[in-house]
Amino acid sequence: MNATILRKSVLGIAGLAFAGGVFAGPVTEAHANPVDAKAVAVVQADKVDKSKLIPHGVQGKQSRITLDSEQTKNVKAMIAATKKSHMDERAAVISIATALQESKLENLGHLGARNDHDSQGLFQQRPSSGWGTVEQITDPEYATMAFLKGLKQVDGWQDMPLTEAAQTVQVSAYPDAYAQWERQAADLVAKHWNN
Repeated sequence: MNATILRKSVLGIAGLAFAGGVFAGPVTEAHANPVDAKAVAVVQADKVDKSKLIPHGVQGKQSRITLDSEQTKNVKAMIAATKKSHMDERAAVISIATALQESKLENLGHLGARNDHDSQGLFQQRPSSGWGTVEQITDPEYATMAFLKGLKQVDGWQDMPLTEAAQTVQVSAYPDAYAQWERQAADLVAKHWNN
């Protein structure tokens, strides 16, 4: 008799638990298909935290250009070089914003009379200033790694506004111009960092 009462009690509790689950709310798709829920969780975990990309907020009016396939290829090469340099997403934002200002992400060859001395490549780096050979500075990976090597030498670059960090490496005649590209650079890093 005790076994029968115990069994009925257990079944009754199990029934209440089941009914409570059913009546507590609809079954979501995540519960109905755990494979889909897992895939969604993986995608969300891979997203870049944009607050880390622009920790100080943008400074001033922002500019934006539409990129072609070659410019996008250069962005991907720059991100790969940043990872190879063991630097983070913020370093990629700074380098991409710098290259947006310097070349609009186009790998510039010698521009003749329009050339700024012997500046070439994504960052308009100069062989005569020790950035490397023409062949090296027109290689997006090499040029980015050279820029990042300079950035690493800037004490506290991680805590600086983008334009200050970029200017310390580039020593441009237009030191505030880098700031206008921060939003687009951050968007590009967010889009391509995990590709």
